[in-house]
Amino acid sequence: MSELPNGRRSPWRRAAAAAATAAATIALALGSMAGVATAAPATTPAAPVTSAAPVSAGVATGYSHTCVIRADASLWCWGGNGAGQLGDGTTTSRTAPVRVGTATTWASIDAGTSYTCGVQTDGTLWCWGSNLRGGLGDGSTTNRTSPVRVGTATTWASVSAGDAHTCATRTDGTLWCWGFNRLGQLGTDPSTVYTATAPIQVGTATTWAGVAAGFGHTCATRTDGTLWCWGDNGDGQLGLGRLTPSTSPAQVGTATTWSGVTAGYAFNCATRTDGTLWCWGDNGYGQLGTGTTYANAPVRVGDAATWTSVDASFNTACARRTDGGLWCWGNNKAGQAGDGSTVHRSVPTRVGTATTWTDDHRTGYHSCAVRADDTLWCWGSNNSGQQGDGTTTQRPLPAQVTLPA
Repeated sequence: MSELPNGRRSPWRRAAAAAATAAATIALALGSMAGVATAAPATTPAAPVTSAAPVSAGVATGYSHTCVIRADASLWCWGGNGAGQLGDGTTTSRTAPVRVGTATTWASIDAGTSYTCGVQTDGTLWCWGSNLRGGLGDGSTTNRTSPVRVGTATTWASVSAGDAHTCATRTDGTLWCWGFNRLGQLGTDPSTVYTATAPIQVGTATTWAGVAAGFGHTCATRTDGTLWCWGDNGDGQLGLGRLTPSTSPAQVGTATTWSGVTAGYAFNCATRTDGTLWCWGDNGYGQLGTGTTYANAPVRVGDAATWTSVDASFNTACARRTDGGLWCWGNNKAGQAGDGSTVHRSVPTRVGTATTWTDDHRTGYHSCAVRADDTLWCWGSNNSGQQGDGTTTQRPLPAQVTLPA
């Protein structure tokens, strides 16, 4: 999933991925990351809402769930909940937003495949949902239906939830990862640490600026503008010009102008300070946005130099330009590219004509984004109610989400 330029959400996403964190891990089907092996329970709508509340602190999208921090710093989630990823104390899926506890101190949020993590204003870190491989960092492999604190540190700055591993930065510039390490995605040799149920430090550097956790790999930026990746590299997702993996951070090229990075299933995208956009790794659905084949080193997406942010998850990516326009590409089977179709896109395709999109946007099998008026809009897959509109109807165009007042 991914990191925002302001460090609010560090991605996996991103980034991102699609699978194995809930009750079991299954292989990736064509067009997705691995998915949670449990069938989605019958959805139960939350209490109807009649008025909207502003969103200003962040949105996060997992495989089939969505979370958002409201302007009052309260946290709300909806969609699939088979592993407790909504954090409402149940495993009941919701087609409309439900509140997570009573705290009004949430600062940032990120969603993995079937779990969620968030940082509060006091610097504490909390995770909940699927925990099969220790991705919640609470020292166990027990699923949690409500937020549980990760250790005792009060210096967490950002977090990125992947498929079954999580990484986070602290205010002292250190980087920590935990969860599944079969492919070296924690930045340490898997023969030494195969699974870590609590945070372990990645090297000794104190200059990490942001981090993005993918399916089996991780990428991160440093304060000097350099970019580093490690873990699985079967599709060239480490950007090192080769296909061999790395179990410790390896620098991507020599550029010192990287401003943000996001991680999908087996690809990455990143922005530079000059406004250019670059992607690399798997390109089976056109997710690199280059209209070409896979790339084992960063390749520039088009010739625009006005990109401000990018987010990738599973096999789709979306990015914003300085004019407030939002563009998406890659896997579009569920309409997650937001162009009104279900045709895969190999180059950036604009989402409508709005010029008020902010850098707070997330994608995957469904996409959600915030506009300048603090309204939230979602589109794409909705099989578990992850669009929060009270239905399970798939939508290939953005529709506004009504949040409780």
